[in-house]
Amino acid sequence: MNVSILTVFPELYEPFLRTSLIGRAQQNGLVSFHIQRFADWAEPKKRIDAPAFGHGAGMLIKPDIVQKIVEASEQNFGRAFRIVLSPQGERLDQQLLATIAHKAQEHSHLMLITARYEGLDTRVEQEYADLVVSIGDFVLMGGDLPAMVLLEGMLRLMPDVVGKKESVEHESFSGAFLDFPAYTEPVEWKGRVVPEIVRSGNHGAVDTWRKQEAAQKTIRQRFDWFRSQPVSEADKKLGCSYIPPHYVALMHADVLVGSERELGVTSVTSVDIHDIARSSATYGIRGFSIVTPLYDQQKIVERFLHFWHEGFGKEYNESRYQAMKHTDVQPGIQDVIARIEKAEGKKPILIATSARPTGHEKEITYHDQHRAWQLDRPVLLIFGTGQGLSPELVEQCDFVLVPVEGCTDYNHLSVRSAAAIVLDRWLGLNPRHTA
Repeated sequence: MNVSILTVFPELYEPFLRTSLIGRAQQNGLVSFHIQRFADWAEPKKRIDAPAFGHGAGMLIKPDIVQKIVEASEQNFGRAFRIVLSPQGERLDQQLLATIAHKAQEHSHLMLITARYEGLDTRVEQEYADLVVSIGDFVLMGGDLPAMVLLEGMLRLMPDVVGKKESVEHESFSGAFLDFPAYTEPVEWKGRVVPEIVRSGNHGAVDTWRKQEAAQKTIRQRFDWFRSQPVSEADKKLGCSYIPPHYVALMHADVLVGSERELGVTSVTSVDIHDIARSSATYGIRGFSIVTPLYDQQKIVERFLHFWHEGFGKEYNESRYQAMKHTDVQPGIQDVIARIEKAEGKKPILIATSARPTGHEKEITYHDQHRAWQLDRPVLLIFGTGQGLSPELVEQCDFVLVPVEGCTDYNHLSVRSAAAIVLDRWLGLNPRHTA
């Protein structure tokens, strides 16, 4: 396979391409690199770049310079699979690396077009790019380091570049889980001992331990990775078993009511109970509590739940019974907390929700599960009715989730709709690729 690299600074690649497995791949004839310096294709005493049209600073590499290199390289090695490195491109991950490796083998010619200064004339990308790739949401001084990252990640997926095939097949980001913890000698170091199971010689037990450790590490530290992958039912069951126990409380007390947003109490509605119970069952919530201090409201909810827990409800609608069987009514938030502590042996982490930005120092996003989950405690998500949770209750919470928002100024979701969205964003699976 031929790899053409278009760059301002060819010297950056010299030590990189001579080193380790990439150097060995060249020696073994698996890959051949052709570094093209933009300046070598400019007319004598002419620049490879020019100021951007319009106001603002910055120099752009001219499209006609790129054209000369692309045409000459493809005349020598055939039509390339062309990649432009840009922070505006598709983010590089293991799935994309595998796609690039396949395309490179298919074409037998891979071309990486890198930039410096303010970048490339936009028409280069429009004319030549089969793919635009970014290695992350940040800006470097040029595309050369991203090109090296792409090459190292892609080449190790090529046949015979890495000696042991299993080294590639069973590593982080090649499946639902990250890699498992790995140990070598000495057995004890700085008071840390290699787990006995790893030294047992029981390969089956070691494999099981590794899978479990990888699953737990992935869920607690990189749930964003797990949720974005197409997973088997077995991996889904294993991974989700390491999500800390979650509970939901729907507050009809400690809430703000009326146009003046004063502290008050709201009435329970059966449609909220039905819908939030079903959402809770869908996302594995262990307990859903309706919180009201009003005796009459408590009795209404108890009669309602009795129908589903012990009455005709189970025969009438089995799926609704399954949703309702973990639903109860409590007089106050402290009663909910006590119930969870009794069930789990630990006090829950309290996470408040709000329809309005709070600017609170405890505010977290739907990408921050690890901040709560690494504390190894159950989690209680608290939803407010009326005009939302009281500031006093919010202050008692460990975290506050950012509001659910769309692209409009309208933000008046029903609490049952908001609860469904919050649970999906916090606990839902959302694969980026199909299996």
